[in-house]
Amino acid sequence: MMKRYRQAVPPVLRTLIFTLLVPGTVAGWVPYLLLARGAEWLPFQIGNFRFLGILPMLLGAAIYLWCAWEFAHTGKGTPAPVDAPQVLVVKGLYWLVRNPMYVGVELMLLGQVLLFQSTRLLIYAMVVGLVVHCFVVFREEPQLRKKFGSKYEEYCRAVPRWVPRLRRPKTG
Repeated sequence: MMKRYRQAVPPVLRTLIFTLLVPGTVAGWVPYLLLARGAEWLPFQIGNFRFLGILPMLLGAAIYLWCAWEFAHTGKGTPAPVDAPQVLVVKGLYWLVRNPMYVGVELMLLGQVLLFQSTRLLIYAMVVGLVVHCFVVFREEPQLRKKFGSKYEEYCRAVPRWVPRLRRPKTG
């Protein structure tokens, strides 16, 4: 069934569907529900500086969308683990960090923390970050090592997992 789905639906459309379902839920729907629950546990006030939260939200969205495009266009797949790219994507923002899509989603969440001055969202963003880190380390990276072998190992040596280097790594 997955093969038929991959043949019938172009990667860009599959990526859009995944984006609406997963990052849309994680960075949109769940924060909305958390904010709608009422009063904050430990409110913090930063005044008009809260509007600076718009910047990481926009940056995070741009990062995610750029990388999702690379997965669909270059990798011929989607961010969904069950419909992963067929080609190892190592260009664009993937020269800075190995997981820029996750970084983008986390930036969107942290921007919302500032914008809505929400401790509840801060705790949620920290839990999401921890869950994503564990998923990457214990599930995603072993699968990529198995699928792409030495090419992925070389990429891991050259590019950090989370914190970007500001210079392009040298690969052999």
